[in-house]
Amino acid sequence: MRIERSRIERWLREDLGCHDITNDVPGETNGRLITTTAGVIAGLDAATELFNHLGCSVDLRRSSGERVEAGETLFRVSGPASAVLRGERVALNVAGHASGIATRTRTAVDAAHRVSDSVTVAGTRKTTPGLRGIEKRAIAAGGGDTHRLDCSHMVMIKDNHIAVLGVERAVERFRERSSFATSVEVEAETTEVAVAAADAGADVVLLDNMTPAETEAAVEALPEGVLTEASGGITVEDVPSYAETGVDVVSLGSITHSAPALDLSFRIDG
Repeated sequence: MRIERSRIERWLREDLGCHDITNDVPGETNGRLITTTAGVIAGLDAATELFNHLGCSVDLRRSSGERVEAGETLFRVSGPASAVLRGERVALNVAGHASGIATRTRTAVDAAHRVSDSVTVAGTRKTTPGLRGIEKRAIAAGGGDTHRLDCSHMVMIKDNHIAVLGVERAVERFRERSSFATSVEVEAETTEVAVAAADAGADVVLLDNMTPAETEAAVEALPEGVLTEASGGITVEDVPSYAETGVDVVSLGSITHSAPALDLSFRIDG
């Protein structure tokens, strides 16, 4: 994954300010990023890009998506001491944040697959502005599905669209305006709306804010061939209950907006 130079420069400018003297250190040095807790790693590509931007060399020891234990070295970096010191905090923050998402995603995926091998665990658009690419790649590193990356990747007809247009008119309107290859998903908070969406031609029906029992009833009421997704306030602990309902996808905003960062540490050698 290539990170735009302008984005890296914004990250560094935010952290260093306009008069950084604490990292103005002469000479060359080596450092390493290590884990202090176990988890699933992500964000190493972004951290590498950042150090390369600063003129440092990075020797990767682990890859995104791998499980790691506490005390493992993820990569070593060498270069001018001032550059290594200027990049360490931003690189650590990005990798720690992404690894936290990957770790929570893997926990959710494992919980789902203990119940059903066929259910997919996915993220949502509840991501941090400016960091969606990194967060979506972290979901993938954790074994989850990224879902749509932005609004152009699938037509999502939500409750407010239905309130204005009604189900049938909304599906017809957006189907006419979308590419032939674009799927149409309709958000439904009741079984009645879910069935109406399927009858109107929705490819995917999102069963929103339903209990597992309500979700199961809605899945049974829908015709074969319509993909179903459960979403809305679902936690990692809830995943097994929803995986048992027969839905095709369980999506969670919490794997991005509420994942704690994985604890990492950057150490200068010697």
